[in-house]
Amino acid sequence: MPRVSAPTTETASRPASFWQRWWVHTTYFAEGMPYMVVRILSSVYFTDIGAKLRYIGYLNFLGIPWNLKFLWAPLVDLVSTRRRWQVVMQALVGGLMAVVALSNLVLPGSATPDRWLGIVALVFVIMAFCAATNDIAIDAYYMEGLPDKREQAAWAGHRVLAYRLAMIFVRTGLVALAALVAGKVGTHDPYTPWLVAFGVGAAAMLGVSAFHAAWLPRFEHERTGAAVITPRAVWRGFARAFGTYLQQPRVVAVLTFIVLYRVGDEILFSMTTPFLMRELGVSKGQYAWLAGIVGAAGTILGTMLGGHWIKARGLGRSIWPITLLMNLNIWVYVWLAWAKPDPATARGLTAIAVIHGYEQVAAGLGSAVLLVFLLRTCKPEFKAAHYAIGSAIMSVFATFFGGFGGRMVEAMGWVNFFVLAFVASLPGMALIPLVPLHDEPAAAVAKAEAHG
Repeated sequence: MPRVSAPTTETASRPASFWQRWWVHTTYFAEGMPYMVVRILSSVYFTDIGAKLRYIGYLNFLGIPWNLKFLWAPLVDLVSTRRRWQVVMQALVGGLMAVVALSNLVLPGSATPDRWLGIVALVFVIMAFCAATNDIAIDAYYMEGLPDKREQAAWAGHRVLAYRLAMIFVRTGLVALAALVAGKVGTHDPYTPWLVAFGVGAAAMLGVSAFHAAWLPRFEHERTGAAVITPRAVWRGFARAFGTYLQQPRVVAVLTFIVLYRVGDEILFSMTTPFLMRELGVSKGQYAWLAGIVGAAGTILGTMLGGHWIKARGLGRSIWPITLLMNLNIWVYVWLAWAKPDPATARGLTAIAVIHGYEQVAAGLGSAVLLVFLLRTCKPEFKAAHYAIGSAIMSVFATFFGGFGGRMVEAMGWVNFFVLAFVASLPGMALIPLVPLHDEPAAAVAKAEAHG
């Protein structure tokens, strides 16, 4: 039976060179893939097989586990190791994907397809909780393997790169595979393509889990001790996890900053797709190129640049220029809404692509700042719980705002909507002087430069 112990101690063996840090890429690929399967592929699947609209609408609730994951994150700190948690969760996600794949053998001949679809939806719910728990374990494992703050910042871009590759694998690869199979079996059979697509996805996820079980570095000791885990021990662990997070300096300012720092960007992102496709007239093919190539490359570039910028200069010296770049980028969208370049012309499409790419780079820079800030609010004893709390708070505004963006555009128009996005970014900037940045490396660099 799992046991609870005192805080873990970190082993002396640490990744010391680029090739030894391969696990950053494989673990964050293993984090991005389940999220995309649950949040994106499920919707494509239910739509394609002809599910009722109300079922498709209910799939939006699959994002709730990511908003609530901080509630059970302390268990990842209290029981077993973060390495084992992610290996098990990845295996469970792979197994549940296999269940979804096999359900497509039953659905074609079922006399009660709605009941079976309900069961498949329940499988996705369970998968969502496993995937959110996998996120908790991977984020804590990252902090365990890279305890140096500057190293965490420098590798932030690699995290995003691996995560984006997982998104492309699911959103482009598996969907394209389903489309390829559909072209061979015909439109009369919508199930076989998804049997193949989910089967390949399950095999990939199970393969990643097996690879991690065999090769993932061990950065922490097992939790062992005299006390068997009990409800009281768990409750005390939870209380310590949340209590220590709330005991950090200027906690109200910290929590408010986490919620508000990227509000302007979140408003922008909430309506980018309908703006490009409906207001500007970007075609599906053009949008796929903008989102899949320009957008992904811009985000990866921005996050990697931001991470290395923060490592080299320190968070305190980097946060203002990066934040200004992130928020001033909103004004190029104000111009885009006003000018409305025509995507049917080379000049118009180029303008849209350059602005969209710049937006993604700027957003990636801001993401690096918030990522590094979240990492620095985590205390060693509760890495998983503290990061889960911060990342859950970070997504609260996006979850709440997403449903109201369309109504606001209808009421005020696109130009005013994007101006509102910039205005909404000002409180987050105003909070920067009030939050502790825990920037010891930058202070040391500044001291060395002063004496140099």
